[in-house]
Amino acid sequence: MRQLCQLFILGIFISYSSFVFAQPANNILTEASTPPATPLDDIVASSIHQNKRVLAYDHIREADVLWKKRVWQVIDVREKMNLPFAYPERPFVQILIEAALNGDITVYSEEDDKFTNPLTLEEVAAKTSYTDTTTVIDPVDFSEHLEVYHDELNYEDIKRIRIKEIWYFDEELSQMKVRILGIAPLKDVEDDNGNWKYELPLFWIYFPDCREVLARERVFNFAGNDASPTTWEDLFEMRFFSSYIYKESNVNNDRLQDYLSGVDLLLEADKIKSEVFNFEHDLWSY
Repeated sequence: MRQLCQLFILGIFISYSSFVFAQPANNILTEASTPPATPLDDIVASSIHQNKRVLAYDHIREADVLWKKRVWQVIDVREKMNLPFAYPERPFVQILIEAALNGDITVYSEEDDKFTNPLTLEEVAAKTSYTDTTTVIDPVDFSEHLEVYHDELNYEDIKRIRIKEIWYFDEELSQMKVRILGIAPLKDVEDDNGNWKYELPLFWIYFPDCREVLARERVFNFAGNDASPTTWEDLFEMRFFSSYIYKESNVNNDRLQDYLSGVDLLLEADKIKSEVFNFEHDLWSY
C-alpha cells in the first residue's frame, strides 16, 4: 500500500513538471516574436514621471501670514547650475510654448505681471514665430525681388527666464516659505543693425496652473544618476537653480537697475536676499 502511494505521488509530480516546462517563457526571444516598431533608447520604458501627480499646496490662513514680500528674480540659463534649462533636446522654453499652443496652460500678456490679460492661441503663435522678407536674386536674369518667409522662435535665443515669487512667514508653522507665482521667458530686442537694445518677456505663465504639465516633464540630471526621475516641478520646489534678484516690491515699482549699476547693483540684490533670510532668524531667541 505504501509503495502504491509513493508511485501515485511520483506520477503526479511528473505530470506537473511536464506541464510547467511545456509552457513557453514570456521573456525568451523566439523566432516567432516580433521586435518593437520603434527601438527603445533605454533598458526599460520609463513612465514614473509621466504618471506623476503633484501635491496640492497647503492651505494658508490669511491670519497666519505674519510677513511677506514680493520678489522678482532672473534665471540665466548660461550659468552652470542652470544648464538643464538649455538642454538642447528639450529646452525648458520649448515645454512652455508647446503646452501653451496645445491649450494645456493659459498664457498671459507681457504688458503686466498680474495675470489679467489671457492670450489666445493665435496670439501665442504670433509671439513664438515671425514673418520676414528677404531679397532673392533670380539665377536667370539676376533680377532682385522680395520673398516672404516664416520662421519659428529659436529656443537658444532665450537666455534668461524671469520668475515672480512671494516670500512669506507662516506663523502656524513658524517657517519662512516661498511660492512661485509666475514665469516669463525673456527675449532680446535688437535694432536694425543687430545690436542689443533691451529684453522683454514673451508672455507670463501662472505657475500654480502649470505644475501638472511640469510634473510630467523630466529634467536632465547632471548629478550622475540617470535613473533619478526628477521633473521640472521638483526642480522649482527644491529651488535647484541659480538666480539673482532684480526687483522687489516698492512704491515706485522701480527695478534695481533703475537707480543702481555695477557692483552696487549686485550688493543691493544680495542685501535683499539677506534681509529675507535674516527675518526668520531674528524672530527666534537663542
